[in-house]
Amino acid sequence: MERTAVNPWTWSAELGYNQGEVVSGHTRTLYCSGQTAMSDEGKPEHAGDMAAQLALSVQNLEAVLGEAGMSLANLVRLNVYTTDVDLLFQHYGVLAARLGAAGVAPTTTMLGVTRLAIPDLMVELEGTAVA
Repeated sequence: MERTAVNPWTWSAELGYNQGEVVSGHTRTLYCSGQTAMSDEGKPEHAGDMAAQLALSVQNLEAVLGEAGMSLANLVRLNVYTTDVDLLFQHYGVLAARLGAAGVAPTTTMLGVTRLAIPDLMVELEGTAVA
């Protein structure tokens, strides 16, 4: 798989994401459902703690990727849904550090939403990966 970043401006790369990515030579695409701060038993975790919810959401996304034989390094698209954009930005380093450690800057959209499927949840990560 070959990835080519498309950034007509440099500011987005400094924030940890590319404006676009051309992906070629891949053989598999994984579309991940939104991952939240749910335990292995399907119970919401860390009510009111954005940093902990974000960390667990990334961990759960990594688990889905891993089950498919992929990792964060394969992520080409990331949608971030949050009930509190300002609070998420205060803890965005949790996500940015994990992506940076994987050497990836996927195209990203962040949306503020009224609520997620389970009221205590504050953030949801939805990804697309290629290998």
